[in-house]
Amino acid sequence: QVQLVESGGGLVQPGGSLRVSCAASGFTFSSYVMRWYRQAAGKERELVARISRDGDATTYIDSVKGRFAVSRDNAKNMLFLQMDSLTPEDTAVYYCNAQVFGEDYWGQGTQVTVSS
Repeated sequence: QVQLVESGGGLVQPGGSLRVSCAASGFTFSSYVMRWYRQAAGKERELVARISRDGDATTYIDSVKGRFAVSRDNAKNMLFLQMDSLTPEDTAVYYCNAQVFGEDYWGQGTQVTVSS
């Protein structure tokens, strides 16, 4: 049974940093590309970052390039998103995603709020 559990969200001031994590289980984590999405209130869910199976290749949406860094620890089945220079526009629920055998799996999400 695929399970994804996010953690690490919270309230942070503009310009601050936060790292969110995703613990994966129930599938061979190292065999799958992993993704971070976010959904702000009243908006559609959007893909934020993607990381290859071995972690060597990453992609980001333009609005977070140079500020966010996705990484993974395949030995511990963990996915991370380091977020720096946060702005109020980054406020959203952040979700990790795995596509296993053609099916999308999501965690419950972790709320990130950027506010003074």
